Amino acid sequence: MGVGGCLALPWRCLVVLCLRLLFLVPAGVPVRSGDATFPKAMDNVTVRQGESATLRCSVDNRVTRVAWLNRSSILYAGNDKWCLDPRVVLLANTKTQYSIQIQDVDVYDEGPYTCSVQTDNHPKTSRVHLIVQVSPKITEISSDISINEGGNVSLTCIATGRPDPTITWRHISPKAVGFISEDEYLEITGITREQSGEYECSASNDVSAPVVQRVKVTVNYPPYISDAKSTGVPVGQKGILLCEASAVPSADFQWYKDDKRLAEGQKGLKVENKAFFSRLTFFNVSEQDYGNYTCVASNQLGNTNASMILYGPGAVHDGNNGAWRRSSCAWLLLLPLAHLARHF
Repeated sequence: MGVGGCLALPWRCLVVLCLRLLFLVPAGVPVRSGDATFPKAMDNVTVRQGESATLRCSVDNRVTRVAWLNRSSILYAGNDKWCLDPRVVLLANTKTQYSIQIQDVDVYDEGPYTCSVQTDNHPKTSRVHLIVQVSPKITEISSDISINEGGNVSLTCIATGRPDPTITWRHISPKAVGFISEDEYLEITGITREQSGEYECSASNDVSAPVVQRVKVTVNYPPYISDAKSTGVPVGQKGILLCEASAVPSADFQWYKDDKRLAEGQKGLKVENKAFFSRLTFFNVSEQDYGNYTCVASNQLGNTNASMILYGPGAVHDGNNGAWRRSSCAWLLLLPLAHLARHF
């Protein structure tokens, strides 16, 4: 309901009817903007929701009666208020201006308002249209989602406002450039791990600052070991084997020497597991510690493994296949003997 609600006491009904008949213009008598014979109302008025709207009507000394109407309901007639709405107040009733104000404007106040005057026994009107703008508001947005890599994602963002807001989606990522969708719906087919992260929905209509909300998209994928290097450590020193793996959910790590699983708390060893790496520490390396070690990383989606070697200073290892052996200085003695043999 707008500001058109009026007093409806029985004893005033006849008066209201008379005023409406007086101020409602017969067909064919509207005032146009170029009509110099009648001072007219202002152009259309645009205000934001919650603000005050001032409706002004210019008059002159020929005017004998004046009123403001909302559609067919009288708001003010002269200095008399006919509207029950406390937000509607009279600002000016002078020889040159007749103005009212609607405070705390809402969307239901939007519409036509008529300034009606009586001059020389001829009623004339001028109309102004009140336009109410509303800041954007996101009323519905998708919840955070978790999906396996390769799946399809559909995100929704619904917003209201006047005028209708423009909705855009963008990926909050250092590698993302610009908007990825200018629609209420964002569709991602065959999502990859690089497309995980937060997606921001923005709704704007120039009435106020854009409103934004974010949706977190988690992409699950099996472990991938990115770093696992062999290490050379002398006997009696501290040695560390490191296994780095990325996975969502985070990987669980296990260590094996040959086919035997290494348990946490095993004498002389420490296994430290974090979200993205596992560290196997030897506090006092012995000859028995040298050899091939396997790191296994696993989660609900799969597992992977990598081998590495803990070797001593006199060992030669092959980083490609994990093979290792003890080197000997004896082969160095064969070089001069072979050289002498070629001369005899």
